[in-house]
Amino acid sequence: MRKPILTLTTDFGWLDHYVGAMKGVILSICPQAQIVDISHEVTPFEIAEGAFTVSQAYQCFPKKSTHLVVVDPGVGSARRPILMEAGGQYFVAPDNGVLSMIYAREQHKVRLISNQRYFRKPVSRTFHGRDIFAPVAAHLAAGVPPSRMGKIIRDYLRPEFEKPRPSGKCSWVGRILKIDRFGNLITNFHERDFGGLEQKSFTLAIGMAEVVLMAPNYAAAKPGELFVIAGSSGYLEVSVNQGSAAKVVGCQTGSVAELTVW
Repeated sequence: MRKPILTLTTDFGWLDHYVGAMKGVILSICPQAQIVDISHEVTPFEIAEGAFTVSQAYQCFPKKSTHLVVVDPGVGSARRPILMEAGGQYFVAPDNGVLSMIYAREQHKVRLISNQRYFRKPVSRTFHGRDIFAPVAAHLAAGVPPSRMGKIIRDYLRPEFEKPRPSGKCSWVGRILKIDRFGNLITNFHERDFGGLEQKSFTLAIGMAEVVLMAPNYAAAKPGELFVIAGSSGYLEVSVNQGSAAKVVGCQTGSVAELTVW
């Protein structure tokens, strides 16, 4: 029997005790768990970035892996804790849309986490990652059936972070989903829907910059030149050869991007 795999994706960073406390709770319940950190550097409160991050990683894990996702600006409010079963894996998260990109990709069912037997007591008003999500994820990893956590619901939140909206006959408004370590601006324009730009005239406007070049790889552009590239995620990115597009453009996660094609 292989050790159960449990991943963590949060906006907690590494400065404070939050990640360590969650790992302690997990190991107290499921000491054999293999804990994998996907990322703790999601931009604080950026639900769409958290959704993108976990949606790009979960497919690389084996069946029965458990994914704990805590990007939770609504902690302590009426927002609900949920458990999703999708792609043969488990996902534990707040019901705020942070799993929405997986909803769109996989057949799934969602349960309301309501069985307080699996919570850590007392439950803090400000740290549900430690007191609700971590213990529930650990019990799942230890073999507790999802059905024990609560009933199936269908009214969970499904924001469409990854869906640009039309703004004109040949233009669409989207957003920056994530800025990676290299300063690449990952947009929510997917090449599946906006492919073939290298054969068309287009502008991708972000902030004060207008990008008009499509490149097949990073080295194809001149140093310092802004260009669009289809990234490994399938989404279009704005990049700079050996530089940071984020610094050149001066934008941030969540910034508006407008694509015009003619």
